[in-house]
Amino acid sequence: MTREPRTSPIVPSYGDSSLPDLSASILASLTGDPARNVLGLPEAARACLLIIDGLGWELLRAHQAAAPFMSELAFNSRQLTCGFPATTVTSLASLGTGLTPGTHGMLGYQVAIPGEHRLLNGLRWPKDVDPLAWQPKPTLYERAAAAGVDAVHVAARAFEDSGLTRAILRGADYRPASSLGALAAAALDALHDSERTLVAVYHGDLDGVGHVYGTNSAAWGYQLAHVDRLAEQIAGDLPMGTVLYITADHGMVNVGPDDRVDADTVTALRDGVSLLGGEPRARHVYTAPGAAADVLTTWREILGERAWVVPREEAIKDGWFGPVDERMTDRIGDVIAAATGNHAVVASRAEPNETALFGMHGSLTSAEQLVPMLVFSSL
Repeated sequence: MTREPRTSPIVPSYGDSSLPDLSASILASLTGDPARNVLGLPEAARACLLIIDGLGWELLRAHQAAAPFMSELAFNSRQLTCGFPATTVTSLASLGTGLTPGTHGMLGYQVAIPGEHRLLNGLRWPKDVDPLAWQPKPTLYERAAAAGVDAVHVAARAFEDSGLTRAILRGADYRPASSLGALAAAALDALHDSERTLVAVYHGDLDGVGHVYGTNSAAWGYQLAHVDRLAEQIAGDLPMGTVLYITADHGMVNVGPDDRVDADTVTALRDGVSLLGGEPRARHVYTAPGAAADVLTTWREILGERAWVVPREEAIKDGWFGPVDERMTDRIGDVIAAATGNHAVVASRAEPNETALFGMHGSLTSAEQLVPMLVFSSL
């Protein structure tokens, strides 16, 4: 029998220093609402939020030479926790709504559709699931428009009509731009065109490079240098009265072949399991009726120090998802497994593409949870 993990998970600091607090505070800084400005951001007429997918705080601090502009900003910045799971679907929803995962219900990369015995993949949205019904809360952009603030989202054209976009970005004027130069130009055009605006810019290529090559690769370092230039170009042409915020949706760790447990070959990990959701470093384990206790015991025994394995009720009680709307509870696994260190629970047959990745994320380690909150102001 393997031992329980000795380290403790980093539980996200919802309501104090997390991604939903950042976006909610940015909007409050534009509308003059101090009660919702929990981060105490300066009042401004315009704000730009640059979201760099995969740029964790520890990665930025470890690669200062590749990103001199953002690294200089980091010396006078603070860290945020991204939320759980530390994954794009959940974090972009938190930023797009200003709500915790347990409230907006975008609870991971793959989660169960209650009563249907299948998973919803937030990045490959099924056509028969209505995004507005799945995530019915008002978005940050809808609230901005209601307050008289122009809301713009700049990102690749490929994401414009996705289910995820409709679930979490509705209300924004979506301006497609795929290259780094086009992202900067579209963001600056939107800022200069309005006297009161919130512009969000999303760039995803750094995460993609990390998944394939790892965060210690030359490819990742070169890509970070390009992203640093993007941030510098936007900062260099901000109109007066604008604050630029730079953050990320999660960090990343490298997972080698010896750090993987394969749920498709370690057959005991499938006993009593109805659906295996989430992703390799943040698993939602949905169990057959009456099997939750046995599955919890088995997963704890097999994974030991390689994961924090808890029942759904404990994860909710300990605040992993923030306050949980009771209508969202059944989307959470009966058992949750959050990987420690550089470990992962892969599924080589069911998830060949995800299993092939080198860089991964999702869990409650500092490498994944901590993201930067960089600030550059033209006030």
